[in-house]
Amino acid sequence: MNNSVLKTILSFIGLVIFQVVVCSNINFLGDLNPYVYVIFILLYPIVNNRLLFIFVSFLLGLSIDIFLDSGGMHAAASVAIAYIRPLFLKFSFGAAYDYQAIKFSNTGFSQRLVYFLFLIVIHHFILFSLVLFDENKIALIIEQALYSSIFTLILCLLFSSLFSKKET
Repeated sequence: MNNSVLKTILSFIGLVIFQVVVCSNINFLGDLNPYVYVIFILLYPIVNNRLLFIFVSFLLGLSIDIFLDSGGMHAAASVAIAYIRPLFLKFSFGAAYDYQAIKFSNTGFSQRLVYFLFLIVIHHFILFSLVLFDENKIALIIEQALYSSIFTLILCLLFSSLFSKKET
């Protein structure tokens, strides 16, 4: 097993544990939780097999669902953003994505911010739509998705800048 596979496995396990033990017990302002496990999907290596990536994203969401007893909602939201991720990679990083030359540690802050923001908001909107699942509560869905997205975005940007090595 090479170093990148081991690193990916350890980050998967570490993020699941961190999400379940720490982030799910924060309840900021009553019921806002950050969902930092999405950073795994956001920063997953681009050159890897896409089908494997979607399956691993499903396993990540399913792991969170098992521990939080949420019935597949995290798995659905995770698979959705894993599936549409190439669109937002191309939008945010342009030609670097076409040549699969993106190194997240070398990207500009604004590019990373746009990329993270779009996928996190989509993930949270799908997640809270499934959690509340009532068209009469659309304002509540949007409110919770927006506030949780901001909280998650701040933590994901912080984690990505703290744990990335700057390559020269």
